[in-house]
Amino acid sequence: MTEHLTKESFLSKVFDFENKQEWEYQGSKPAIIDFYADWCGPCKMVAPILEEISEEYGDKMHVYKINTDQEQELSSAFGIQSIPSLLFIPLNDKPQMAAGALPKDTLLKAMKEVLAVE
Repeated sequence: MTEHLTKESFLSKVFDFENKQEWEYQGSKPAIIDFYADWCGPCKMVAPILEEISEEYGDKMHVYKINTDQEQELSSAFGIQSIPSLLFIPLNDKPQMAAGALPKDTLLKAMKEVLAVE
């Protein structure tokens, strides 16, 4: 099940950007964060794919969603210009951003290559 993040839950579960300058992931499993909006057509195409991935790989990784309309501070902190934007967060490396509605096979490939999740 994907989990919706607010700024407060993001600070505790992902990265406390208010108190830290250098990236330091707070989670215990790799993660994907979907920056989306309810009115965005491509976002609606990606949502069910991310739900499937969350159900299939939930024991190996987190799948989070951030509503860019409700969480504008988080969106600006990551320089979100277009949606959907997906942030891939490996456990011990820098996160990587991908823009656009990615098909499932591309997401699975990125999970394997960036997050080491298969």
